[in-house]
Amino acid sequence: MTTSTQTFEFQSEARQLLQLMIHSIYSNKDVFLRELVSNASDALDKLRLEAFRDKDLEADTDDLHVEIAIDQEARTLTVRDNGIGMSRDDVVSLIGTIAKSGTAEFLSKLKESKDAAGSQDLIGQFGVGFYSSFMVADRVSLVTRHAGSTEGVRWESDGEGTYTIEPVEDAPQGTSVTLHLKPVDDDDHLFDYTSARKVREIVKRYSDFITWPVKMAAGDGDELETVNSMKALWARSQSEVEQSEYNEFYKHISHDRNDPLETFRMQAEGTFEYQALLFIPAQAPLDLFMRERKRGVQLYVKRVFIMDDCEALMPEYLRFVKGVVDAQDLSLNVSREILQQDRQIRMIRKRLVKKVLATVKSMMAEEGGERYSTFWGAFGAAVKEGLLDDVDNREAILEISSFASTHDAEAPTSLKDYVARMKDGQSDIYYLTGDSRSIIENSPHMEAFQAKGFEVLVLTDPIDEMWVEAVSGFDGKQFQSIAKGEVDLDKDDDEKTAEAKKDFADLLTWMTTTLTEDVKEVRLSTRLTTSPACIVGDAHDITPTLEKMYRASGQEMPKVKRILELNPTHPLVSGLRAAHGERAQDEGLAETAELIYGMALLAEGGELTDPSRFIKLMAQRLERTL
Repeated sequence: MTTSTQTFEFQSEARQLLQLMIHSIYSNKDVFLRELVSNASDALDKLRLEAFRDKDLEADTDDLHVEIAIDQEARTLTVRDNGIGMSRDDVVSLIGTIAKSGTAEFLSKLKESKDAAGSQDLIGQFGVGFYSSFMVADRVSLVTRHAGSTEGVRWESDGEGTYTIEPVEDAPQGTSVTLHLKPVDDDDHLFDYTSARKVREIVKRYSDFITWPVKMAAGDGDELETVNSMKALWARSQSEVEQSEYNEFYKHISHDRNDPLETFRMQAEGTFEYQALLFIPAQAPLDLFMRERKRGVQLYVKRVFIMDDCEALMPEYLRFVKGVVDAQDLSLNVSREILQQDRQIRMIRKRLVKKVLATVKSMMAEEGGERYSTFWGAFGAAVKEGLLDDVDNREAILEISSFASTHDAEAPTSLKDYVARMKDGQSDIYYLTGDSRSIIENSPHMEAFQAKGFEVLVLTDPIDEMWVEAVSGFDGKQFQSIAKGEVDLDKDDDEKTAEAKKDFADLLTWMTTTLTEDVKEVRLSTRLTTSPACIVGDAHDITPTLEKMYRASGQEMPKVKRILELNPTHPLVSGLRAAHGERAQDEGLAETAELIYGMALLAEGGELTDPSRFIKLMAQRLERTL
């Protein structure tokens, strides 16, 4: 065995990298302990595998564990394991030359990054997590012995440019990393890592579910106790886990006092491996539609906690889904930005989304459908956002969606059931948007559809105004607003309409001119039975509500003129036609036309441009009737 201590200089790039690491590339310094415990866990995994492969390996595998020891007087924290350990060559190649295969590339990318957050995002790509120890320590000492070897080695550095390597005769099997801690500095988020309470808190947060026990001294005694649960429910056989355990875990991660509505698991093996345990809540959180809400499931890598609310794993419209995804092949230091680009994460997300939608579909098929009704009542408005954002799954989302309709005042309908009830010759799925069911049901647009027995979807969520414009149809049927375009519900009415157009031609031309500031056209209607008039849009016009939403968000929108439709059988309209034929120059007729337009606008829930003028004209007319 060589007895001399050798001193080495870090390569220049490595020295720069060390300084960057020491000066807070990580915004959260607590992760140093996550890194060390994870490395120790990997060493235990490797020993177990090697002992399985090599039956002659002289290694102790009876009590494999990670131990954390604190010396408050010396201000040291030690993380040790009795795993595979390292030889001298391993230490030189794995520890002594930081990120040996990527240091220069790392620094090149680091210079391109504009801020500290961007710097932190790159760390995980180059395997330098061990050096996060220097954020909290002035000096780091590592003692290790490879299983089956008699030679140990000590590596030590203060992170200032050099490190030493020397042999150790009586080194135990495994690796021990001792940190000589810096003074506490709360302003720099440098906490007291000699506090057993603080260390236990970090272990519970980041390493609670790793396979191996993490042990610490119990109280003031020498007896060790295990501080992590090792109970990764997603890694245990489903037959071994009670639903009550799933419920408790859900409450723990979601801070919800209620049991979940649905629990389901996933597991993938092959080119990339992961396990998932997901929950659908029984009720919507208060922040479901708040801009500052958090979303996403927890991300683990080999049972090591990486981040809460991993947005890359779950789309915005499924933001209510809670749970855990445990991936096998990601870096521990992966950032949110890197996750967005990671191919494996994109594939996991794709499968998670399909699983959630399939789970909801199975709930929909359950007898009674009570759980689905609970789900849709809580989260339907959010799910429908996916009709805009997730084109690939649009059909699946439509299949699990349900809508209020005129078919049943209480129970919503699926699109599949709507299509099954469509009348012979009906080619479109009819709908009407509005602020409430009562406004829609009393809208003049509904009159002919109700009279002829056509079912109409009643859409009252704000998102409904948007997705119906983006989604072409369902099951070969187009979505058609009954407040847009021309309606032809009965071919037999065509002759009557043609005759009426001739009779009302002069009135329609005059009213179009009179109301030119507000409407693009005045025409006869086939959708009215009792109301005198209604306002409709052209087939491709945006709705007034959508126009209002765009304006509220700060977008400049040109005024969209719409069409005023008249009911030729209504006494007010036929009377106006007769009056116009007799005294076309009467100024009062123009006021009547203005009132008809205003009433049609109010009937659909619209807003008058000049309410005071409308009230004045109405009052004058009422006065004349007394």
